[in-house]
Amino acid sequence: MIKNFFKSYKVLIENPIELDDERMAVTVLLIRIAKSDYDYANIEKNRISTILEKRYIMSKSESENLIRKAEYIEDKASDNVRFTKTIKKFIPIENRNQIIELFWELVLADGIRDDDENGLLRILGSLLGVNDRDIALSRQKVQLAIQK
Repeated sequence: MIKNFFKSYKVLIENPIELDDERMAVTVLLIRIAKSDYDYANIEKNRISTILEKRYIMSKSESENLIRKAEYIEDKASDNVRFTKTIKKFIPIENRNQIIELFWELVLADGIRDDDENGLLRILGSLLGVNDRDIALSRQKVQLAIQK
């Protein structure tokens, strides 16, 4: 068991470029949000893929490849800090609401706001330097877009 832990850690260390990539960090956090209600369904994977394709102008196969890699990294990661640090490195504070909106797109896609998802978004927003008011405004913006 300990041997497997160090083996997986070695894989992460050997691929530092992927860990220092905004796209990977966002994808890992999207997966973590999708898993927060203990039901990581195909509909959520498809939604993550659509979000990535739109945000990063990538093909379906590129987004699916990114998701596969991110699922592995997310499974081995113990916290959210390194991912939010990566996002903060690449995205200035005034644009981080866009990332929160991506997160809300995923949460609100099924029309159900789970308490675990809400709590995780507050934590991630805080780690990204986005205050509760702006997190709520981002949610309202996404809700309005969904209703149209």
